[in-house]
Amino acid sequence: MTAGSPRPAGAPVPVLDIGGTHVTAALVDPATGRPVPSSVTRRPLGSHAAADGILDAVALAALRLPAGHSPSWGVAMPGPFDYDTGVGRFTGIGKFESLSGVDVGAGLRRRLAGRAERLYFLNDADAFALGEYRAGAAEGHGRAVCLTLGTGIGSSFLHTGVPVHGGTAVPPGGHAHRLSLHGRPLEETVSRRAIRLRYARLARPHGGGTAPEEHTLPDVHDLAVLAGQGDPAASEAFRYAFEALGQALAPWIDRFEATVVVVGGSMARSWDLFRPAFTRGLTPTGGRAVPVLPARHPAEAALTGAAHWVRGAAGAP
Repeated sequence: MTAGSPRPAGAPVPVLDIGGTHVTAALVDPATGRPVPSSVTRRPLGSHAAADGILDAVALAALRLPAGHSPSWGVAMPGPFDYDTGVGRFTGIGKFESLSGVDVGAGLRRRLAGRAERLYFLNDADAFALGEYRAGAAEGHGRAVCLTLGTGIGSSFLHTGVPVHGGTAVPPGGHAHRLSLHGRPLEETVSRRAIRLRYARLARPHGGGTAPEEHTLPDVHDLAVLAGQGDPAASEAFRYAFEALGQALAPWIDRFEATVVVVGGSMARSWDLFRPAFTRGLTPTGGRAVPVLPARHPAEAALTGAAHWVRGAAGAP
């Protein structure tokens, strides 16, 4: 990373957290490292829209921030994405396809009309991990694995607060979604779609009848309610997915010598369903037990982490 433009002393850092359904904009106070509550803006975002529509929606949220902030922005963005150049690489993943090959950085700077001189992009799971490391459940841990569980699996392997993307101690690219389990991509077992489809198979008596259309299935939060009420198919769908996630990650957590696993994302709201199954998967034979903790600041960690990324890139303390 190269140094950004000079900023007003003490100016808040503008940040964006771009997800598949929403974009959040905020100003982060450099003194506290936390978002200014009155500045936080969350707007819907259609990841299947045309490129101009997506960039317009992101810019609309950004432009609602009060003026007087730093001209250097932190932008948490899902992959695949070229974080150094700001160009989308979304191909064959079912979201943000229209941004593939698009210079997202240039498009946003143009729309922000002089309020952005430099955009510092980083992976959204890395942003979440940095936020939890700075002031959350990963604080004080030299080696932490942080997971965001939503439509898919986001992950970050942090060594003394720095995301690790290479080497033999982490999965390819430092991201767990590239792992396989039983010969299949991990997200075919652990994802919003996979849990819903497994529930559908389990709920059909003896596998009979016509398989339901995916859009007619209960969503994950509805399945969590059913599981909490004792529904056997919903309970088994969660158990299978989260135990499989533990099995897939166990050797990497061991290689990385992680001392904590921190979990956020929408599926982590089902903590009572997640933790027991995931922990069983991590230690199937009574191996080294690693604490598994819920994120301390799940809603703001990515915003905090993105601001920290900017300050580190620009040489700020």
